[in-house]
Amino acid sequence: MAYRYRIHELAHEEYISAYEWYQLKQSGLETRFMNCVEKRLQQISEHPEYFSKRQGNYRIAKVENFPYYIVYEFFKRKLLIHIAAIYHGRRHPKRKFRKIK
Repeated sequence: MAYRYRIHELAHEEYISAYEWYQLKQSGLETRFMNCVEKRLQQISEHPEYFSKRQGNYRIAKVENFPYYIVYEFFKRKLLIHIAAIYHGRRHPKRKFRKIK
């Protein structure tokens, strides 16, 4: 069973920003990035408890082939996954934990 997920608006902005950066860097790289992120989001949706908890209820999944991580919370009772951040690994770590609005 795949669970539905919601992406925090700032996480979506980070995703778009990274996509655009890769688009400028090399032709086709943005598509590879998008496919890797979408693949990981699909895996999270299908198996949200696969990745261990890191801080409180937050879990972190590495995006394959790129220095990005997906930070999320899984609310079992609500059957909902909250994507808090899609962030570059060298970014300030405390900014990656965002609450649902």
